[in-house]
Order: sequence, then structure tokens, then C-alpha cells
Amino acid sequence: MALVLYTHPQSRGRIARWMIEETGQPYEARIVAFGAPMKDPAYRAINPMGKVPALVHDGAVVTETAAICGYLAEAFPEADLLPGDRAGFWRWLLFAAGPLEQAIVSRSFGWEVAPEHRGRAGWGDFDTVLRVLCDHLRGRDFAVGDRFSAVDVYLGSQVGFGLLFGTLPSDPALAAYWERIADRPARLRAAEEDDRLLVERETTDG
Repeated sequence: MALVLYTHPQSRGRIARWMIEETGQPYEARIVAFGAPMKDPAYRAINPMGKVPALVHDGAVVTETAAICGYLAEAFPEADLLPGDRAGFWRWLLFAAGPLEQAIVSRSFGWEVAPEHRGRAGWGDFDTVLRVLCDHLRGRDFAVGDRFSAVDVYLGSQVGFGLLFGTLPSDPALAAYWERIADRPARLRAAEEDDRLLVERETTDG
């Protein structure tokens, strides 16, 4: 199998699975359990960080979820997930992977950067990141250009998770954006499979 995804249904691997489903390419998903299996030397040979997801494509290893999304968009141009606006593509993909995720995670852990130190933090502060994101999405259908792209897989997942778990406020711009992309067939297929695996693991563990 040319594409192998190392993942777990309770991880950012859900985003990577959605992205692969969008490409329409066949793939094998290998579930890696949290704890010892992710720290095992055999898996660390693939991802030394000992976390998922990781993608292996014809022997090439790609880690970090945003990188996986960008890589797959370039590797399978026939899927039309790479917009013509390359500057916008990389800008907003990495905005989501950098400032947005940093801001969400920091806020969820109760970490606040003192105003005098915000210049040293890549995200500055949560409110600034949220304002930039909402201003960008307001009045547009997709994150970049006039059609769905790999940015929407990654950024959309961040928004979807944030709205679901309450780590992002239910701003009208965010809610409308997520509503536009949440029912994509590829996302639903990916979510259905990961949800099935979750139930299966709970049944087995129970």
C-alpha cells in the first residue's frame, strides 16, 4: 500500500484521515495505542516524537498534521486541494498550525501570557488570534480562494473541534464556516471510521 497512516481515533490523526479521504487515494490505517506503543522503538523509528499521526508514502515519512495536509495536496494534484493562491495556502495553513493552535491550547490549559511578554509569543494572545481568524473568514466561503482546499481540512478541523469542545467561542463567522464544510462526504467517511474504531476499542477494553 503506497499510503500508510499511523493514527489513533482520539487524536489529530482524525484530521489526517479526513485529508486522505479527500484525495480519494487508497490507504492503510494502522492504529497506535497511547502509552507504551507510541513510545516503542519500532514506532519511534517512524516518528521520534512518539505521537500520531504519521504518514508513510512510498517510504517517505511525513509527520505533523499540517505538513501531512500540505504534502498530500501537492502529492495528489488531481484531487484539486491546492489552490492557485500558494501564498494564501501556506499562510493560513501555518497560521492554523501555529498561532491558532498555540492560542487554543494555551487558553485550554489556563496559560495566559502577560501583556509585556506577548511580543515573545508567536501567537501574542488569544483574543488577537480569534479576531484575525474571524475577520478572515467573515464574508468568504473558504479559507483560501473560492473553493475548498487542504487548508479547510486543517483549519476547519481546528474550528470544528473548538466549537464542539468549547475552546473557541460560537462566533457567527466560525459557526457559518464550519457549517459549510462539516458535511463533506470525505469528512463524514473519516469521522464514521474513527468513531467506529472508538466504539470497538471501548468494547474491547471494557
